[in-house]
Amino acid sequence: MPESDDLFVREDPIFTNKELLEISHLPDEGRIVGRDEEISHLANAVNPAIFGQSPSNVLIYGKTGTGKSLCAKYISRRLVETAEEEDINAVFAYVDCAQDTTETQAVQTIASSVNTDATDIYIPDKGISTATYYKRLWRLLNDEYDVALIILDEIDKLEDDAILMQLSRAGEAGKVTDCKIGVMGISNKIKYKDRMDERVKSSLCEREFVFPPYNASQLNKIMTARSDAFRRGVLEDAVIPRAAALAAREHGDARKAIDILRYAGEIAQTRGTESVREEFIVQARERAEIDRFRELIRGSTPHSRYVLQALTVLSLDQQREEGDVENSGFRTTRIYDVYEQICRQEGTDALSLRRVRDLLKEHAFLDILEQARHSGGSAEGSYTEHTLLEDPGVVKNVLEDTVE
Repeated sequence: MPESDDLFVREDPIFTNKELLEISHLPDEGRIVGRDEEISHLANAVNPAIFGQSPSNVLIYGKTGTGKSLCAKYISRRLVETAEEEDINAVFAYVDCAQDTTETQAVQTIASSVNTDATDIYIPDKGISTATYYKRLWRLLNDEYDVALIILDEIDKLEDDAILMQLSRAGEAGKVTDCKIGVMGISNKIKYKDRMDERVKSSLCEREFVFPPYNASQLNKIMTARSDAFRRGVLEDAVIPRAAALAAREHGDARKAIDILRYAGEIAQTRGTESVREEFIVQARERAEIDRFRELIRGSTPHSRYVLQALTVLSLDQQREEGDVENSGFRTTRIYDVYEQICRQEGTDALSLRRVRDLLKEHAFLDILEQARHSGGSAEGSYTEHTLLEDPGVVKNVLEDTVE
């Protein structure tokens, strides 16, 4: 093959710094848009830490993509920097509870995060008991720090409240005497607190904040602040306003809005155009929704998908009959009837109605569907209706793509 072949593009014609459009990227202060009030409230809650005092424990609620994790990380980073100026040794640890769902996994992540090369304390990935992880964590905090702030993102994904109990009462129990601990819990579920242990609730829920969805103006500013991810002049003027309006109308989710902008750039790359056009936004939105939902159901069992397919079939039938209206709910028994038909088509035995109820609850936990309990009076008794929260067309496409 000749040396001058064009197999690889040596200079990206669309992007200059694509990292600015990645979800994992933590932007500078100037790039955090529309959350001044929330940042101020969070800073006020943890402010005592810069004097070596106990920061307030905080619970942050809000839909996905409303800046909860972004602001929590930003405040924690600034806290550590400001405390250092006051000769206070502070640290923060971040735990993604969707990944570290067990008490052992979470405490290992915290201990590993606050450990340094300067200590003689070893935190292995596995192989020691939960109690030993705690002992090493308490020793690290007592020996190395004045204040520690622990961020538990997607806190509702934890299997139980055990680590919350340990962290919120470590000082009271005398396990940590020389370090003040603050916990910042983040959840997409506004009713998460209702299922917490009462003892944890009393010590953990000192301050609570709700992050609302972003509006079109805020989303426009968020994407404009990251527009230098692209080469100068490649974004058509209408691209960001169109993406912002689309995202605000549907969900107010900054993550999805940024995904749409990135995908629009990738579509321009694929087509070999010199600019990112407004017409690419709708295509990018469809791709973003499909990719996000595919990630959501990745690893689900065949019967979990069959149950979801049954609800999708009902929702699509409803759309065809009633037009483009908001989906209404379907009773468990009706979903089960369609599910049984799908199982027969697939040549497999259907699970019990009780197990299908459990699978529907799992989908509700992932915010794929919404459950509502109704009373049918003395004649019908109570029943549950399930409403698909996702676009049924998107769900249908993803389920077809993920057939094993």
